[in-house]
Amino acid sequence: MTSSRRDFLQYAALGVLPMLWQGGAPQDTTKKPGGGVTPDRLGEPMLGGRLVDSTDKWDNDAGIIAIEQRLRCRCGCMLDVYTCRTTDFTCTYSPTMHREVIALVVAKKTPEQVIQAFIASDGEKVLMAPRASGFNIAGYIVPGVAVTVIGLVLAAYLSRRRTVAIAVGAGAVPGAPAPVSGPDQEQLDRLKRALDEVES
Repeated sequence: MTSSRRDFLQYAALGVLPMLWQGGAPQDTTKKPGGGVTPDRLGEPMLGGRLVDSTDKWDNDAGIIAIEQRLRCRCGCMLDVYTCRTTDFTCTYSPTMHREVIALVVAKKTPEQVIQAFIASDGEKVLMAPRASGFNIAGYIVPGVAVTVIGLVLAAYLSRRRTVAIAVGAGAVPGAPAPVSGPDQEQLDRLKRALDEVES
């Protein structure tokens, strides 16, 4: 027992002494392709180069965002440019469109002129919602009219059914079967007399 404890302490000392000799735990290193080692860049972020700002002043500008929310991304994701560039970091189209919007705004273009510039290059499919002009007006009016008409027809149908049900219950509908009434007192007396005769 004593020898095994002594062996354990010797092995522990052999593992700790080199670390103390080097002044602490050894640094994580990675192999360079050409040989040799370099310090781990995660432990030393400044070794990776100059730190740059993660966002530009235009990235969160309210005017830029408002314009980009009206434009559909060219990648086919069906999202607006702002949503695509802030959620899908693999998309290469939305950052390009973002830079185009910034360039037009820097060139003193109004939001409508920026939108018109994208329509001129990509067509109206670049808009998140069609313009309310020409045939596009039908896209805004027809769904509302259709829902209103269907609602009125359904309300009239249900109202008519309710009226017919009430009329049938009151027996006021011609041709409807008359409501069944219970026996009157005279019929009950006659039935009782017949039963008494049978029992006697």
